[in-house]
Amino acid sequence: MTQPAVLILPGLGNSGPEHWQSWLQDRLPALSRVQFGNWDAPALEDWSSRLDEAVRAAPGQVVLVAHSLACILVAHWAATATDATTGKVAAALLVAPPDVESPDHTPPEVHGFAPVPTAPLPFPALVVGSRNDPYCPAARACAFAALWGADFIDAGDAGHINPASGHGPWPMGEALVKELAASL
Repeated sequence: MTQPAVLILPGLGNSGPEHWQSWLQDRLPALSRVQFGNWDAPALEDWSSRLDEAVRAAPGQVVLVAHSLACILVAHWAATATDATTGKVAAALLVAPPDVESPDHTPPEVHGFAPVPTAPLPFPALVVGSRNDPYCPAARACAFAALWGADFIDAGDAGHINPASGHGPWPMGEALVKELAASL
């Protein structure tokens, strides 16, 4: 069986060169980054269209590797995309979803992605949350996983799982992506 395409889905501001998604892409060059366009003023409809195009363009099955705002994007996209398109997604890794409904936890640029979708995802997913993520309390990230029918992984005190919290290289993320791709 052929390996699935792995799509990197960065959040607000893109994932810079020190981010674990960029580190992972350097280590596993077959990964592709979806270019959402305006990284600093995200628009749900635009980002969702670009995700849909990327999934449809993939030659076979797809594994989504989302960080932060892109986790919420995946849930919105899955709720509105056709079954034929979502059927191409073999699995999703959703790392550090932000609480886009909370003005106390997230910047105003992401509030256009509210409300958080509550429908189960039509594909297997893992949500990785942190006990001290400044953009989403761990209990809320765990609740997202439950709503989406996803498994939840407690990453401990890992902040927002980004360079600011010491996650340039993130071996746990690499292992999870490899596990998801190998399980297909």
